[in-house]
Amino acid sequence: MAIGEVIWTYFKGTWHQGDLPVMNAADHGTWLGSLVFDGARSFEGVVPDLEPHCARVNASASVMGMNPTVTPEDMVVLVKEGLRKFADDAAVYIRPMYWSTEGVAGVIVPDPESTAFCLCLEQLTMAPPTATQTLCRTQFVRPMMTMATVNAKAACLYPNNGRMIREAQARGYTNAIVADALGNVAESATANIFMVKDGVVKTPVPNGTFLNGITRQRVIKLLREAGRTVEETTLSFADFDAADEVFLSGNISKITPIVKVEEREYPIGPVAVLARELYWKWAKG
Repeated sequence: MAIGEVIWTYFKGTWHQGDLPVMNAADHGTWLGSLVFDGARSFEGVVPDLEPHCARVNASASVMGMNPTVTPEDMVVLVKEGLRKFADDAAVYIRPMYWSTEGVAGVIVPDPESTAFCLCLEQLTMAPPTATQTLCRTQFVRPMMTMATVNAKAACLYPNNGRMIREAQARGYTNAIVADALGNVAESATANIFMVKDGVVKTPVPNGTFLNGITRQRVIKLLREAGRTVEETTLSFADFDAADEVFLSGNISKITPIVKVEEREYPIGPVAVLARELYWKWAKG
């Protein structure tokens, strides 16, 4: 599935232009789901937090029982090499991926020595500062670590997110606000979530049901350095109903204000605006 018009793919030691076929029909990752990925961003001449994203895809591979084959340092070099193939002002989505080609122990378990790697760079415009989303609740929840490999950025987790979004869109919303298995708010279907109440920024505490996003961590750090109180805590739907503002953090768009959750409407608040300003200032600094 290509999401960008200009694509460069690194596979088996060579760069290829376009959406290159890289998986076989009988690959373990194709039919048994042993595929992980990560996403970084290049925009306006900067590539923020590239190293942590490259390190996380290796950690995800290990969680899934695969042996990573490219060091984070070498991955960074490859990304920078690939980005030189794009126009200087191009916004690019950076996606390193691993999957297993073979299985062991009755097929289901991926063979750790059969790990394949590719790096896909797709030109993808950044969302404008005015972009917003609306959220509604969903019947589906984020699983706990005892239920799924939620400590990896694993492709097999995303069909659950997809059905959340389908449900939300059928109701006229763009995204979903999602609970964990205990009924506490975890995140949206696509990104980490923040709320603000009486000037205090709050976000769900990482509890093993969702990824502690790299952009999330960066936003928390930047807001705290700017003098804002940021609490990582257990939050309910009622907390969000009473919030002064709500916004998301994620790699694709970085900061996205939420203007509606169910029937509750919110303004584009000052903290969301500040978070975006701080992120851009840090990234360009």
